[in-house]
Amino acid sequence: MDEEVQRKAVLAHCPELDTAAGLVTSFAEMLTLLEGDRLTEWITEAMTSGLRGISTFAVGLNSDFAAVQAGLTTHWNSGHVEGAVNRIKMLKRQMFGRAGFPLLRKRVLLA
Repeated sequence: MDEEVQRKAVLAHCPELDTAAGLVTSFAEMLTLLEGDRLTEWITEAMTSGLRGISTFAVGLNSDFAAVQAGLTTHWNSGHVEGAVNRIKMLKRQMFGRAGFPLLRKRVLLA
């Protein structure tokens, strides 16, 4: 409870930080709840916030709007594929300079 009181006190003293916290929280909710239909409003709000980092992020989202909106509205994701790719890259890094492709292939298939 004390942390929440301190957080509110800090945000009350710094309007830019309060705006940034609101935008980040709003985006996190949109991401978690898959509410991509709110993306246009969020981008507009972020661009007009006057916060350079968040405005730049919003411009990047707007440049590939269709893909971002699809990612925020559908329940499909590539998490399992990314996990497998990450595992293979880790194995490759561990073996760098030690052995060739045949051993890497064997480790990937057996892991």
